Amino acid sequence: MGDRLMDKIYGRKPVIDAIDSGVKIYKAFVIKQNSKIVEEIIAKLNKANVEINFVDKRFFDKIELNHQGVMVEAESFEYKDLRDLDKYQRLIILDQIEDPHNLGAIIRSAESFGFDGVIIPERRSASVSPIVYKTSAGAINNINIIMVKNTNRAIEEIKEAGFWVYGLAGEASSPIDQVDLKGKVCLIVGNEGKGLSRLVRENCDILINIPMKGFVNSLNASVASAIAMYEVLRQNGFS
Repeated sequence: MGDRLMDKIYGRKPVIDAIDSGVKIYKAFVIKQNSKIVEEIIAKLNKANVEINFVDKRFFDKIELNHQGVMVEAESFEYKDLRDLDKYQRLIILDQIEDPHNLGAIIRSAESFGFDGVIIPERRSASVSPIVYKTSAGAINNINIIMVKNTNRAIEEIKEAGFWVYGLAGEASSPIDQVDLKGKVCLIVGNEGKGLSRLVRENCDILINIPMKGFVNSLNASVASAIAMYEVLRQNGFS
């Protein structure tokens, strides 16, 4: 028991989604409050035979996240691998995204826009954490999060499985709305400051850009990802 790896999940919706998705929860810490949602969480936890600890506000004093008076200790997150590529239609690779808020937001968008998986590298990347759980608003429990040792080898496998690989790059000459994004699509979004790494860029089938009109010529990684994923969904008839 002492060696068991656990994740901490904060916030009412992330906790409800974790329970409803069948995530194994070991302990819960709750501030008693006059709230129907909190009562619902307590009822769900009791039904799942989870140990509930009622605490005061001081328990959460050092936690910077918007915890909403609820936290659970859950089974450590299980990453998927690329073995099920033949079952997927839409993927997004995050090439060294470092900000966990961006990772969580991209996971949320990916699930919303019908993507099958979010791929992250093992090194030099944000990974699943309490911030990611919270920012994803529960989406993390309903989408495949795939961790790979080598991004470029993963791209090769994805291509062999019949995907076209599109890299988002501000300087690319092909506007996203003028590129055919139907069928098996894999988008790649680069690091917040550096963009796509050189080898990843070279391994893309096509580099695409998001047309912009204002003085600012770049977008936050999570915003750019959301726009690109929406365009994929739109071109595929929202299905």
